[in-house]
Amino acid sequence: MTDARKIYVLNGPNINMLGTREPEIYGYDTLDDIAERMEDAAARAHVELDFRQSNHEGHLVDWLQEAQAESVHAVILNAAAFTHTSVAIHDAIKGIAVPVIEVHLSNPHKRDEFRHKSYVGMAAKGTIAGFGALSYMLALEAALEL
Repeated sequence: MTDARKIYVLNGPNINMLGTREPEIYGYDTLDDIAERMEDAAARAHVELDFRQSNHEGHLVDWLQEAQAESVHAVILNAAAFTHTSVAIHDAIKGIAVPVIEVHLSNPHKRDEFRHKSYVGMAAKGTIAGFGALSYMLALEAALEL
């Protein structure tokens, strides 16, 4: 398998708490549940996933830059709270040629007003939000079509 058919799935702060953190908003699926379903779908499509999570903004910036250096096919990014605050992640996305798909479990536009602005979305190829864990699968399908 070549690096050109590798997709990074990057997850930001508190996503490691899925399944227990506010399940009425984010659902009961854990990050491992989502990763397992995505890995199964990626294997069927003959694509390698590199699935990561960090609570640290700089890790996400480093991984976006690494995606460029490694010539990955696409990045699926749930920057979580950094979506609404991180100019650094915005700039990292703008600084790479790799297409980035923003993903959210919930629909930020149906939530607190401060969540309506997305620095990630301003730089990303597209956004998929509001479908719970299915958002990740839809993002993977979109990434495969790029």
